[in-house]
Amino acid sequence: MSLDSKRIKLNDELRDNKEPIEILGNERDDNRSEQRGIMRIKPEYILPKNTANKSGSGGVEDDDEAESGTKHKKERGQNKNRRFQKARETVKFCESLKDGEGQCKFGNDCRFEHDIGVYLSSKPPDIEGVCPVYEAIGYCPVGIKCRWLGSHYADGKLKICEEKKANAGHELNRINRETQNILQKKKFPVPKSEKIIPYLESLKETEDKANNNLDERRAAFIESPLLACEKQAINLDKAKILSPLTTVGNLPFRRLCRWYGADITYSEMALSLPLLQGSKSEWALPRTHTSEVPGFGVQIAASKLWQAVKATEVLSTSSDYIHDINLNCGCPIDLIFRSGAGSALLDSGTKLMRILKGMNAVSGDIPVTAKIRLGTRDAHPNAKKLAARMVAEGDVAAITLHGRSRQQRYTRAADWNYIGETAQIVRDASEEIAEREKEKRERRKVWFVGNGDCYSWKDWWDAVDNHGVDSVMIARGALIKPWIFEEIDKKQYLDKSATERLEMIGQFAKYGLEHWGTDEYGINNCRRFLCEFLSFSCRYVPVGILEVLPPRLQDRPPMWRGRNELETLLGSGDYKDWIKISEMFLGPSHESFDFKPKHKSNAYEAEG
Repeated sequence: MSLDSKRIKLNDELRDNKEPIEILGNERDDNRSEQRGIMRIKPEYILPKNTANKSGSGGVEDDDEAESGTKHKKERGQNKNRRFQKARETVKFCESLKDGEGQCKFGNDCRFEHDIGVYLSSKPPDIEGVCPVYEAIGYCPVGIKCRWLGSHYADGKLKICEEKKANAGHELNRINRETQNILQKKKFPVPKSEKIIPYLESLKETEDKANNNLDERRAAFIESPLLACEKQAINLDKAKILSPLTTVGNLPFRRLCRWYGADITYSEMALSLPLLQGSKSEWALPRTHTSEVPGFGVQIAASKLWQAVKATEVLSTSSDYIHDINLNCGCPIDLIFRSGAGSALLDSGTKLMRILKGMNAVSGDIPVTAKIRLGTRDAHPNAKKLAARMVAEGDVAAITLHGRSRQQRYTRAADWNYIGETAQIVRDASEEIAEREKEKRERRKVWFVGNGDCYSWKDWWDAVDNHGVDSVMIARGALIKPWIFEEIDKKQYLDKSATERLEMIGQFAKYGLEHWGTDEYGINNCRRFLCEFLSFSCRYVPVGILEVLPPRLQDRPPMWRGRNELETLLGSGDYKDWIKISEMFLGPSHESFDFKPKHKSNAYEAEG
């Protein structure tokens, strides 16, 4: 039975139940057309239309508004020109002194403050409580700049807990300044790329001259100058996978998902050219944490063969903790598509195969994977053909298919029937090749992963059990409720209380402070990304107030109230409420802090 046929009516006695809810029956009432697209909430929690105002919960715009270039009425659409100001200290302490212990080569001519007493007196009052980073890892990397300084600074010295420091997790895949300089000067050695790129380019010229004549193409065959290394084995059988997520899929959020049971996480999409240019901001994306290893993949996007191949070689030689390198062939954003990267590669199958072959040749023992969509246009899906070619070429360890076209973006339901049909094609092609080449060498299985509209444990298990995929990659479902991985493990709905969800937000804040720092700059960054996270988590409607399960990702709720004030606050779509929530963990926001939501529908002035 498909996931669209699984929907049940909840018993009233579950209304106030705070325990995990296990659903045994399944029945769906979808005959009434007025219910389609509307999330059904118990009547007692729905706000009357004449009293529901913009400070209520629910009524969230669809995800495509964030990507759309279409003009809408004033309160809809995307805030395209978002700018985030950096918090600046009135007095800046000299970085060379390292909390008073180093030396500055500029001496008295330095334009930064050298007197610790003057600097400390210029700082705003400390935030109350213990520094979350000091409490977690036994020391505070930002030193005297910390906004909780009083909790780990006494008698002119910073406190350090050696035991915690020795056992603390830390970030990996950092590149040092020397490597960054070499990249910026275009002197980073890429010997494998220099061999394979001319060969792959010559294949294109040969194919063009042969004019699709099979005999001519065979006669012009050239042996590759570089054979791919034996790759690490990966296992995606029923693995709980977090999708690469732009902006919100940052390191603290990925740690949160690992905390809830995710097996594999991916970096935000990194652009190949800025990686090759040594861009500091781009190299922050492949950075990971010890809690994500093993099972951390890096996703890259590229419009040209040489960019993808060289970026893959640089990543594989300079980063030691990568599960796989994933090529993005599905990003629908106009800027990426027009450059020839992302979903534009779906219309250039031969080019895509050459890129994957080149990446596989230079990636060392790191497997190469690909994430694709149905196609670029609704009426012309070509994912089946591309997936079959990828299996035949033997350059990918796994294929992930998002069940929407580029034209569709994030609207309408994902086509899981098409995903299931593609899964069968991949399976058949793999078995055929394995049988044909069994005497030559052992051919590893090509894993096939589905993606799209997974918002509950029932969705996930239905896809695995009934659509032939090895696993499901979760994107927006995890943004809205990161504990979906825990639900998948337990095979039951978890009615998280408002207090538990607030603790989750606090955990994100702690991870964020470890990553961005506890100085004013780090807190501002953490607050900004916490608000980005809350712009998704506010869409969660507690299962205890729903009339039917499972909830569907594409359904939108009416205006509703929670079972208590905190639950209502956590469901607010007003960005000012998000800032208010952030202040519970990060202290009062800096006067320079200004958060502009991605969706204009969240940017209204609250009434009253």
